[in-house]
Amino acid sequence: MAEKQNETPESRPTQTARKVRDDGLKSRRAILDAAARLATCHGLQELSIGELAQHIGMSKSGLYAHFKSKEELELATIDAAAEVFENDVIRQVPESPRGTARVMSLAEAFLQHLARRVYPGGCFFATVGAQLAARPSRARDRVSQLQAAWIAQFISALRQACDAGEIQPDADLDQLAFEITAMLFRANFAWIMTEDERVLNQARVGIHGALSRFASETQSRGRIQKKKKR
Repeated sequence: MAEKQNETPESRPTQTARKVRDDGLKSRRAILDAAARLATCHGLQELSIGELAQHIGMSKSGLYAHFKSKEELELATIDAAAEVFENDVIRQVPESPRGTARVMSLAEAFLQHLARRVYPGGCFFATVGAQLAARPSRARDRVSQLQAAWIAQFISALRQACDAGEIQPDADLDQLAFEITAMLFRANFAWIMTEDERVLNQARVGIHGALSRFASETQSRGRIQKKKKR
């Protein structure tokens, strides 16, 4: 009651505007979450304003109040999915450990992202990227940019591994990062198809194997000595 007594006519418009703004942000987040989920199943470009409005129980005019065009919706959906990926995968990996340990931590965070079924169609960027690959558009360019940033995470960790003497100094880091991310993308599609956790383990084993091929002599000798002790 005290709050109402202290409320002045001048404060009411500000409070009302803030509530409208907060409600608008919540509605926008709900739309983008639904759009990202549907895009992993039906395709981003196939997603219609009408279908999305029906799915979330909103009128088409209400949805158009948030997004003026189909392209604007697509780009906003990609950025929303990028924020989810940042929080659910990349930020789950601390700056330390570094080198090959960081490579495996990044890979494990991705595999856990799949296992949690954050999106019904698997990793948003692996799935939507494949859908958009042959369709030039601003949406494809944005997905390609984000995929490149993801690969750069591995190259940076592999460069740390080189500097630490974990892998050979002349190792082709681009090739190694390609192989690692290819195994993760393969795991994504196999997981969607089968929901068999063995495919996630196959990716782990494959990445370990790829790193072992490029291991420095010091690292290789260390592994051999550990096996002898066992």
